[in-house]
Amino acid sequence: MLNEQQSGKMWSGRFREPLDPEFEAWQRSIVFDWRLLDEEIAASKAHASALLAAKILTKDETAELRAALDAIAAEHASEAGKALVRDHATAEDIHHFVELKLVERIGPLGLKLHTGRSRNEQIATDLRLYVRAQINLVVKALAAWAGALVEQARAAGDSVMPSYTHMQRAEPVLVAHWLLAYVEMALRDAGRLRDCAARLNFCPLGSGAVAGATLALDRNLAARELGFTAPTANSIDATSDRDFILEYLQALTFVGLHLSRFAEEITLFATAEFSFITLPEAFSTGSSAMPQKKNPDLTELIRGKVGRIHGAAEAVTLQLKGLPLAYNKDLQETQEPAFSVDFVPQMLKLVARFTAALRFNRERMSKTAQSGCLNAMAAATYLVHKGVPFRTAHEKIGHAVRFAIEKGVELGALTLDELRQFGTEFEEDFFAAVTLAATLDCHDVTGGTARERVRQALATASEHIAGLGAHTSTQEAVHAGS
Repeated sequence: MLNEQQSGKMWSGRFREPLDPEFEAWQRSIVFDWRLLDEEIAASKAHASALLAAKILTKDETAELRAALDAIAAEHASEAGKALVRDHATAEDIHHFVELKLVERIGPLGLKLHTGRSRNEQIATDLRLYVRAQINLVVKALAAWAGALVEQARAAGDSVMPSYTHMQRAEPVLVAHWLLAYVEMALRDAGRLRDCAARLNFCPLGSGAVAGATLALDRNLAARELGFTAPTANSIDATSDRDFILEYLQALTFVGLHLSRFAEEITLFATAEFSFITLPEAFSTGSSAMPQKKNPDLTELIRGKVGRIHGAAEAVTLQLKGLPLAYNKDLQETQEPAFSVDFVPQMLKLVARFTAALRFNRERMSKTAQSGCLNAMAAATYLVHKGVPFRTAHEKIGHAVRFAIEKGVELGALTLDELRQFGTEFEEDFFAAVTLAATLDCHDVTGGTARERVRQALATASEHIAGLGAHTSTQEAVHAGS
């Protein structure tokens, strides 16, 4: 008859037959959940503290267990050490691996640590710790990208560019105003991730397999040690909840979407047809066939990565759909999608350096922003201030624009007599109202491209980015303390 000590399994007492070898290899999760070693060690140390408080462990036993756990973490901290975890011959999962290593180091005391807990609560805890740490990395990287955008916006000063609607030139805007649009996206992304981190920050330890621990454990002890807000409120939900993984992946999908929009615009603006931007060579590649080429590989790859992120979110959605409570082995399949997006912090770091290295063709952008009657909205606003209803003003300026186009000039180059054929309201002050500076500054509202408003927006954005940095520093301290 098989038993736990003979088979090395954590569950074998009830079984008489060994597992089918192919099935055993197929169902093991150590090949991907090895990434959770640090989280498993931290959670195990916290559980030891709870067992000590419950008088299941002595002080000496607790100290020995915690020291052994730290030694296991240190032994496998290097890349070679991580490979040893991943390639372990018999461990089913990261929990089994740590138990086997504990027994190797300290004998039967290693088996005592599993008292009062289940792997169901262990994996739920490990994954929350992992996702929380990943969110911290992504938020920190978002802050770096937003900071690079702000620095470019400051450097741009009062440089102008055309804005677009329907991919057609619309109105002149400050280059800084365009860059700050992406800062707003990054700040929203960070906010979503922080919201996710706040919602997941409750500790499943003490939930048992489904109904709660059978020992009188003080769940607050483990929660505090791991930096959680509090214990989870319901053991059934705690062991089966993977909402936080899905929410995390959905939040990352927004990050990917915004990066992809930025990448698309940079790719367009770097073409000879636009010539707004010079691509930094350090982030570009050439063609093996055409010697003159400089290709925007970084921005193209960013556009492509969005599919992988969204695909991970979709995979988890389908895994969770229709699962009965509580833990089911299906939940194991939510782990790899969560691990598959660990490239996002690095991608953001690269985008931040890429953004800082961008060079803008300000003369070309300014010239483009002042051609094609892009001051038409400002011209219509001029007539509104003269008491003309906007719809009428819109029509009058539309006629003037058509006349200017046919003549091959800009609105400001028409004579006063030419303008007055479209309305007697035109006066000499019209020409001052449609200069580039006036066209920018007539948008003098919160969120507008007026020069003073953009200067204020830059200051506000810098404050918000600094706030993100303070948040990530706090989270890093919590994680390091675990």
